[in-house]
Amino acid sequence: MTTAPLPHPVERPIVTPPTLARSSATVVWRNLIHIKRMPEMLLDVTIQPVMFVLLFAFVFGGAISVPGDGNYREFLLPGIIVQTIVFSSAITAMGISNDLSKGIVDRFKSLPISRSSVLVGRSISSLIHSSIGITVMSLTGLLIGWRIRDGIVDGVLAYLLLLLFGFAMIWLGIWIGSLMRTVEAVQGFMFTVMFPLTFVANTFAPTGKMPTVLRVVAEWNPVSALTQATRELWGNAPQAPDSAAWPLQHAVEVSIIWPIILTAVFAPLALKAFRQRSQD
Repeated sequence: MTTAPLPHPVERPIVTPPTLARSSATVVWRNLIHIKRMPEMLLDVTIQPVMFVLLFAFVFGGAISVPGDGNYREFLLPGIIVQTIVFSSAITAMGISNDLSKGIVDRFKSLPISRSSVLVGRSISSLIHSSIGITVMSLTGLLIGWRIRDGIVDGVLAYLLLLLFGFAMIWLGIWIGSLMRTVEAVQGFMFTVMFPLTFVANTFAPTGKMPTVLRVVAEWNPVSALTQATRELWGNAPQAPDSAAWPLQHAVEVSIIWPIILTAVFAPLALKAFRQRSQD
């Protein structure tokens, strides 16, 4: 009786987990491919803001006076860009909710990658998404007469403030997207919150003629501070008068402080909500 030789054990390949940077870059690329395949995902930072510019500039513009008898189109464009940044958080929230509800995050968890790369990748791709909106709106502004009048340094600082605020809004979007169970719920909630946040502010009209209560809310609204800061840095409006609230008189400084506070509040909440939701 002969004994058949035992088969040699199969050596399994050694899998080296990718670094956080590499796996995050892969997630970013995956999100950008979605934009390439579904260009309608850019409607919120292209067609919609352009529509707001044309609507307010050519329909309501003649009825709205701005401080110092300035150009309303130059007054308007920073507000529209800030509104675009705020609304982009809704896209982040819907993207996260969609990934969680469709099991994409569970698929990522089965791979030898860091879980942090999912959020890092989402944050970077959302910033790219917001940057596309800022670029489109700046080009639109140039076509209707908007100009940067206070030099390159101040102009670049204004763009950096926009991206800093956009980063804080991303964490808000991740938090809401992780809490809500469906994309439809996220969409309804975000637009219900974002519209008052951007309209009860100085984005489209000065706050001076608002009723007292609305004026106080509008002038302490972080959206107003960022809008005022970008107008001052781009040379599109004078500094806020002494009668304005303190945040508008120190708009640049406040626009640096607000994103730090918002990130400090919403980033831990977003991480906790995302961790709990991805473990369900």
